[in-house]
Amino acid sequence: MLKKRLIPCLFLKNGHLVRSEKFSYHQLLGDPIAQVERINSWSADELIYIDISNDDYYDLRRDDKKTKSMGNIYDIIERVSKTCFIPLTFGGNIKTIEDIKERLRRGADKVVINTIAFENTDFIGESAKVFGRQCIVVGIDVKINSKKEYEVYVGHGKISTGLHPVVWAREVEKRGAGEIFLNSIDRDGTAKGYDITLIKMIVDSVSIPVIACGGVGIFEHFIDGIKEGGVSAVSAGNIFNFTENSIIQAKKTLKNAGIDIRPIIKLVNHG
Repeated sequence: MLKKRLIPCLFLKNGHLVRSEKFSYHQLLGDPIAQVERINSWSADELIYIDISNDDYYDLRRDDKKTKSMGNIYDIIERVSKTCFIPLTFGGNIKTIEDIKERLRRGADKVVINTIAFENTDFIGESAKVFGRQCIVVGIDVKINSKKEYEVYVGHGKISTGLHPVVWAREVEKRGAGEIFLNSIDRDGTAKGYDITLIKMIVDSVSIPVIACGGVGIFEHFIDGIKEGGVSAVSAGNIFNFTENSIIQAKKTLKNAGIDIRPIIKLVNHG
């Protein structure tokens, strides 16, 4: 059996690292490079960056040599990839095959596609054919709608699709997705724990790996996601932004719970 993965997920808005809450409130945290340097030394298994910008304007509003040259998402990916020594996934605002190609050329190992997958379901298979299925992660953002039912939303969680997440998860798997990045809009930034009902529903409906995100407030929530939800990987954002050595602590918590997690290896940047 494959070891479970622990994956920090960082959100970017117009070049800045932000804390997200229910996909609507975004607290500015700083530049994306300093955080990746910390995560890189904390023994994370992978790293996901999601660009939630609504436009192409990127301004880090800083004059130091480390960040002033990063004027677009590609500059950010390139700088992050030079600092990151673990598998790197970038998502957000991907619309074309060329968008994926450029992200990979700049240093990403995988991409997360979301809205474009809904708007053009053929894009999933087309991109998997070009870059390999293992490279294509489909993001599924879910919210409980006014009918008290789970529903998939796109467009940074603002656009209703009318799709039940199980139906959509099965479709993206059939179309060629290599993994699913499942995020609960209702739990995002709340620290209340994963929506285990939602997670288990998706895990039980597909055979490809599912990464769970949304709601982690304590390290024990990662245990719930794996043991109760059955996911291949657990992800979170805020707990890694605000807790020093959080990945190391989280891995120790998982290991003490009897979960087969990849070992803690302290990485050192020799550059």
